[in-house]
Amino acid sequence: MTVEVVPMTLREARAYVTAEHRHHKAPVGGLFAIGASNGEAVVGVVIVGRPVARLADNGWTVEVTRLASDGTRNVCSMLYRAAWRAARAMGYRKLITYTLQTEPGTSLRAAGFTLVGEVTKRSWNTPSRPRVDQDERKPRFRWELVA
Repeated sequence: MTVEVVPMTLREARAYVTAEHRHHKAPVGGLFAIGASNGEAVVGVVIVGRPVARLADNGWTVEVTRLASDGTRNVCSMLYRAAWRAARAMGYRKLITYTLQTEPGTSLRAAGFTLVGEVTKRSWNTPSRPRVDQDERKPRFRWELVA
């Protein structure tokens, strides 16, 4: 069965992420979402938004904040490339994303992303703005596609 890229609302994509993602909840917001369908059902989604890291939010960069699939072959790399095409069409020059260091990054490499470094996630809790961390701080890799 052929898999193709399909339009997706952020609400639909967040619901899919909530149901399918292995270790994250759906993001609160986003700029756009794209789905993949086998003709009968949605088999994956990608959500793209402004970069979470303040210094990366330069107006020319967007971030894949979530990607989830049911495991259908090649869907993740298809969605990463579709996200890049859409971002480029909107005028963005860089697409970034992060993976846990325990994840191999095969789909990212297949989609043309470059591994640019290691990132240790910092706590949002600071003396000037106390917060409760909602996410585990695990070492991650940063990946990017640049025009």
